[in-house]
Amino acid sequence: MDFSFTEEQSDLAGLARTLLIDWTTNNTPDGTGFDRPLWAAFTRAGLIEAALPAPIGGGFGLAEQCSVLIEIGRAVAPAPYLTSVAVGACAIATFGDDEQRQRWVAPVASGTATLAVALATEDNRFRAEPAATGWQLSGTHSAVPAGAFADAFLIEATTPQGTLLLVLDRDTPGLRVTTQHVVDSTDAALLELDGVAVGTANSLGAPGNGAAEWAHRRATIATCAHQLGVVERALELTSEYALTRKQFDKPIGSFQAVRQRLADAHIDVEAVRLTLWQAAWREAQGLPADAEVATAKFWAAEAGHRVAHTMVHVHASIGIFLEYQVHRYFLAAKRSEFLFGAATEQLRVLADALSSAPRS
Repeated sequence: MDFSFTEEQSDLAGLARTLLIDWTTNNTPDGTGFDRPLWAAFTRAGLIEAALPAPIGGGFGLAEQCSVLIEIGRAVAPAPYLTSVAVGACAIATFGDDEQRQRWVAPVASGTATLAVALATEDNRFRAEPAATGWQLSGTHSAVPAGAFADAFLIEATTPQGTLLLVLDRDTPGLRVTTQHVVDSTDAALLELDGVAVGTANSLGAPGNGAAEWAHRRATIATCAHQLGVVERALELTSEYALTRKQFDKPIGSFQAVRQRLADAHIDVEAVRLTLWQAAWREAQGLPADAEVATAKFWAAEAGHRVAHTMVHVHASIGIFLEYQVHRYFLAAKRSEFLFGAATEQLRVLADALSSAPRS
């Protein structure tokens, strides 16, 4: 495997960082999880279109998406790139037909629409029963990321023939969307379906075609990339504070206990980085990656938890002030810890993957 960045990755990451530094300097997040002027700036810079498959986008892929997501995480920016681009639009572009790409992916590429992703979990799932003109959907999902403002939803449903991905517009008759207030914003939504009829034009291929599994892997990898940006910047802020905050006329970073916490946090951040890129590389190469994806998410969850708490502990009382920036990083790390599977769940996935047939 090759962990060196391509020129395209470096260029996109650099462009994203420049744009986001300017945004953080002049803006304060409003808690909605979506800053429309920022999203428009992403569109004008070509960051949204670049990572979408050709011919709709620039033809770049997962590695470039991860590079942008790391920068979004570093800024804890309210930009739904993970759901709209890395998972939603790319799933439709990969498994949908030309009409579906024009209907749902093209508006994302132009910055006029966003997508939310409602993938099945142990407690949240939808069912699809065959109907005369397509499918009849029922079920609930209690906290769909980016669902509060999304124009359309990528939904995973179970059918008698296997799992299925469908795309529903926000104004689909019978679809109920209720804004939820989660730990770091009000971007999530409760989705409710009760016998909602949709046509075959809304389904991405046939049940059991692997689209749902693909979406789960991509969502997990994208979450790990975002988490890497969060913990990377959290460690930087904490290290800077330890150099400038003094007790007994000495920087607190000179105390052995603080140094140990920072050293452990550095190791955790590097573990998130290495496992992320291993998983992303194997997925992008079309190699079996279930074990690597589970390993990456385990580290994103466990290390994210530890780094977030180290940040707050080293900052002491100021670390929990709502007006101080580290509070945003703590909440972002905690949310990503559980998004698309917590650490214990990843251990089960990893055990299943390692017990399967030998891999290349």
